[in-house]
Amino acid sequence: MRELELKYGTNPNQKPARIYMKNGRELPVRVLCGRPGYINFMDALNGWQLVKELREATGMPSAASFKHVSPAGAAIGYSLTETEKKLYFVPENIGLTPLACAYIRARGADRLCSYGDWAALSDVCDAPTALYLKEEVSDGVIAPGYTDEALEILKTKKKGNYNIVAVDPDYTAPERESRDIFGVTFEQGRNNLKIGGELLRNIVTVEKKLPAAAITDLVVAMLTLKYTQSNSVCFVKNGQTIGVGAGQQSRIHCTRLAASKADAWLLRQHPAVLGLPFVDGLRRPDRDNAIDVYISDDHEDVLAEGEWQKIFSSKPAVFAREEKRAWLARQSGVACASDAFFPFGDNVERARKSGVKYIAQPGGSIRDDNVIEACNKYGIVMAFTGARLFHH
Repeated sequence: MRELELKYGTNPNQKPARIYMKNGRELPVRVLCGRPGYINFMDALNGWQLVKELREATGMPSAASFKHVSPAGAAIGYSLTETEKKLYFVPENIGLTPLACAYIRARGADRLCSYGDWAALSDVCDAPTALYLKEEVSDGVIAPGYTDEALEILKTKKKGNYNIVAVDPDYTAPERESRDIFGVTFEQGRNNLKIGGELLRNIVTVEKKLPAAAITDLVVAMLTLKYTQSNSVCFVKNGQTIGVGAGQQSRIHCTRLAASKADAWLLRQHPAVLGLPFVDGLRRPDRDNAIDVYISDDHEDVLAEGEWQKIFSSKPAVFAREEKRAWLARQSGVACASDAFFPFGDNVERARKSGVKYIAQPGGSIRDDNVIEACNKYGIVMAFTGARLFHH
């Protein structure tokens, strides 16, 4: 297939719409079910590049959850802890393969933003991954292949209209890429920068110790940023993103956004949140939304009389601000990466409040000394990568 007609473009009024190969070659993707749209394919192709590179960099099955051309989450296939299984609503009756764990963790990074996501998988989709994906609200999935059982499971989703795309894992994009804006064609070399631990050799802080696990987390963070709309900052822990701040004009706003999402992920693991007494039959999205409101300053929206009864079997106690601060103060070992340099030390000040211990950024600001000083103040390890990772 050299061309595929789409339902419409970015918006319903933008017709006609299609994807095709300018060089006459066949498309590197096949639609096995459904009818993906323009934004679907943008998420699918960006997501596939991310998980393919994650797989190559870490040697582990990888997954991403994409929304509006940025990852809501990305992860490698570390095993799930019992807390994570509860955190991500994992049914007891499904087996957990590394690929399934990767997607569950990618989706769990920011479950609110992953609502209606596009899933990207580095490996052939297996039945456990499909079973979990079947229960989530999702627009589609891209993978290098599907087992017969997984394909049959996914084809039952959305009354048989779930978007399932297979990608050629051996496809290599041209060295030059182009796009049109306002009738003007832009052309540039493809971003083939290889991201790995070698980018972290230039440690500029007093603290120099960068454990292997932290190196992996920083690689996950940098690769996520490579496919995140800029400006962007990413927080990672244990091989999964826990906060992605994308598309902000100000660097500190990126950091605040990523940190607030990381805080929400960390607070979801507090015993008061894990033990919330939800009423039977409450849908996953409703649980996610209730948790998000409960841990926020707007908690009265779900605890008010007449409201809590719709969500909980008994009224939970207020999650006090002091309790939240105490819980977050206990967190550590978080990795943080930025797609461009930190211009001020305020980014470090905010990041460390969410447990950040390791930072990777390009360096090159006229205030690098101020940023390094802030890291030294808190014993944070920071590497200058010399590599900017803008993505638009």
